[in-house]
Amino acid sequence: MKRRNEHEQGFVLHAYPYKETSLIVEAFTRRFGRVGLLARGARRPRSTMRGVLLAFHPLRMTWSASAELGTLISVEWGGGQPSLSGIGLMCGFYINELMLRLLPRDDPHEALFDAYGEALARLAAGAALARPDVGAAQAAILRGFERRMLAELGYAPVLDRDASNGAQIEAAKHYAYEAERGPVETRRTDGDSVISGRTLLDMAADDYGSSRTREEARRLMRALIAERLGGQALHTRSVLAELQDL
Repeated sequence: MKRRNEHEQGFVLHAYPYKETSLIVEAFTRRFGRVGLLARGARRPRSTMRGVLLAFHPLRMTWSASAELGTLISVEWGGGQPSLSGIGLMCGFYINELMLRLLPRDDPHEALFDAYGEALARLAAGAALARPDVGAAQAAILRGFERRMLAELGYAPVLDRDASNGAQIEAAKHYAYEAERGPVETRRTDGDSVISGRTLLDMAADDYGSSRTREEARRLMRALIAERLGGQALHTRSVLAELQDL
């Protein structure tokens, strides 16, 4: 039996050609999570969907579904959203790839949907920041979204207590971060898994003003996400690494 969903809020995560005139669209919707949709004829010059199925813009989508891949019936703009550009655009592509790799289809995450829209708005607003502030602002956006996404999937990183004894994290100490447990105090001060207490506390407060915090937080989140990806590489992550420490 076909199910019809009318004017659902959503974003395009990715779209690719299908046959001569159509598209397969991976969308992220408020009430249904990530869905796969067939947009028949969307590449035809006179299609009403042409020029609307763009990433990073709020949409209202209507589709019917009786199997894993639904059929997109109509799509329209869902509200104003400044366009992403420069590094902010690459950050957006990174977030989209992260969701495509980690979010299962048909698994609603309304809180994550709100966090996604907020992240896009903040990335768009970041273009107006002075250059020294851009890196810290974008790092805060990415790390915050990564944390929210892992939490939604049931893997929220522990940042405020020692996993071995429940003691509060201390800024002056160092911790070895174990992916399945959290931070454990260590005498070591360097190494891929070692992170300062100061960085953990900064991350808990979403404070990325320190370059050291940004570097250690980026390294930690990369390791935690890699654990969930099971060896899959994120292509946009390598591009961001070449551009700057994000």
